[in-house]
Amino acid sequence: MKLSVKAVYACRVLAQIARKHGTGELAHVETLARTEAVPANYIAQILSELRAGGLITSRRGKSGGYALARSPEDISLYDITSLVEDDVLELGNDAKGQSGRRVQHAWRVVRAALIKETKRHTLDTLVSREVEEMYYI
Repeated sequence: MKLSVKAVYACRVLAQIARKHGTGELAHVETLARTEAVPANYIAQILSELRAGGLITSRRGKSGGYALARSPEDISLYDITSLVEDDVLELGNDAKGQSGRRVQHAWRVVRAALIKETKRHTLDTLVSREVEEMYYI
């Protein structure tokens, strides 16, 4: 399994927008691009998709920008990745052969665990100020 760059960028951008949640400030494309080291034109495309998917809202104009449509604890990694990715672990129906059913069952278990974990991690856990970042020398 490999997440696309788009999914990773969407998570990073939403984490930055979540940092502004509750402050009344809106996030701006240029600031998001600089802070998260993502090309501004790519962020604009991602933000458009996130807005269409109902995860963010936008306001146009001089004082415009982007904000979360829901609180950070109500937006999970699952919500984000399922919006910008196809099914991350889409399973086929091929259960043929001597091992087919067991292999298919194993992948269903893995998929269920992945869904459970991505639903558990929300934007508020990504931006929590209580969690200390680890720096390695």
